[in-house]
Amino acid sequence: MAMTVRQWTTVFMGVVCGFLLTAGSVTGQTSAEEQLDLAEQAFERGDFQKTLELVEPLLGDADRQRASSRLKMLGLVRLGKTAEGIDAYEAFVKANGKNEGLLRELAVQSILPFRADMREQVRGAAYSALKEIPSGEVVPYFQDGLSDGSGMIRVLVAEGMGKFPKARQSEGFRGALKDQAGLVRVTVLKALGGMGDPAIIPLITPLLRDEQRVVQVAAAAALYRLGQEEHWQTVERATDAPEGYERGAALRMLGEIGDPKGLPLLAQGLRDKQPSIRAAAAASLGKLGSVDGAPFLITALNDPVPAVRSVAAVTLGKLRAEQAVSPLTRALQDRNMGVRAAAIAGLLQLSSPFSVVAGT
Repeated sequence: MAMTVRQWTTVFMGVVCGFLLTAGSVTGQTSAEEQLDLAEQAFERGDFQKTLELVEPLLGDADRQRASSRLKMLGLVRLGKTAEGIDAYEAFVKANGKNEGLLRELAVQSILPFRADMREQVRGAAYSALKEIPSGEVVPYFQDGLSDGSGMIRVLVAEGMGKFPKARQSEGFRGALKDQAGLVRVTVLKALGGMGDPAIIPLITPLLRDEQRVVQVAAAAALYRLGQEEHWQTVERATDAPEGYERGAALRMLGEIGDPKGLPLLAQGLRDKQPSIRAAAAASLGKLGSVDGAPFLITALNDPVPAVRSVAAVTLGKLRAEQAVSPLTRALQDRNMGVRAAAIAGLLQLSSPFSVVAGT
């Protein structure tokens, strides 16, 4: 039966209304999606307050709840509102379950605001925390620290960047070889020396003539590690230098080099008149990784300075030196609490029964 004009009109209007309703729904979805994109963009450019404003209306949207909740908690911690950020994460967990990746991201982002704190010790704590995160995702967060006004902060930053191949290859990191602080240059040289890439030798060689002797020694050590064995003598001579800071630098470089022929030099360093140099020698014996150094460290457990005894105790544990179990057990009775704690650490690394240290 043929449809009347009125019937055709009714059908047509129904189709049009349906189309308009569908179009409205799609437009709403697109609008929400665009708002989420804008929130992401605001976060990336560091406008965290705007980020919060944009995601707030989306938190009730089931399709975008996870993404918007993530931006909310990260935005809160970047504004220094760490407690509120944690509360937001806990609410997220109740609704969606645990998310280790998000928790790690939240932890990293909560550290970042403290890099700009006026207090040097707070900035140092922030970069020290970033150093302990074993993921290349933190590398970009070190970059600004290379221009920090404190030399010690720049050292921490260089240490952190030096752990990651990508960071070691960056222009900013290598540019720090010209940093005004000698210790920063030394830190960068240590990292570059461990790369095993002879192509960077021309970058390091000019620092053999650096104005600071400790930098010269670090450059020689780096070049030795890169296959230029003639530079060993520079490091070796520095272990007997009249200046204590130079002897200490050389002994620390022996640990970085890791060559067993450095063992006699480190054993000699344990007899140095300066406690800090004896401690440096003890620590480098641990990096050398040879149990042949254990007898010298056992002797160092009787050093008159507690700091040296502590380093020796911890290093013996790192070496897994079984002959050190009895000496470390005796060190549990040391008059210094720090030494006793170090002895416990050493024994636990040697897999001694917990009952041995439980009463200490």
